[in-house]
Amino acid sequence: MKLTLDNDAITDDFFSDTRLIGIMAPIKNYQFCWQLNNLLGFNFRLDTEIDKQLRKKNRQYFFSVYQHEENNFLKYYLFHNHCDGEYLLPEFKHLDFLLLMKGDYVDDVNCSHIVTTIKSISSVQMVAELTNEKIRNKEHLVF
Repeated sequence: MKLTLDNDAITDDFFSDTRLIGIMAPIKNYQFCWQLNNLLGFNFRLDTEIDKQLRKKNRQYFFSVYQHEENNFLKYYLFHNHCDGEYLLPEFKHLDFLLLMKGDYVDDVNCSHIVTTIKSISSVQMVAELTNEKIRNKEHLVF
């Protein structure tokens, strides 16, 4: 008997309670985290255990992931979308960062507050919420 993983089911389960925000901000990831920490009162820290690793063209690409835990139920993950000319989500090459809110339900008011605060950062050029239907490579964000 051969067992296979159902990647679609795993991905759907992972994204069942999430919100994803795409951010265009051409600055260093540690500088962006520092600004988010100051403005939103977050405590983003680099989480090397869940760094995303992709293999393309016989090369390994590592995408930094920062984590902030609001409470036991709500966690924020900040993904750096590019590494040496490759992209974690190639369909969103124009985005520098992806902010994933996972766990407890994030209502529209709270999400809107976060988006507005991120837009107030001087180096941010664009902020947009991404729907699950728009993301073709969702499995790249699953950990």
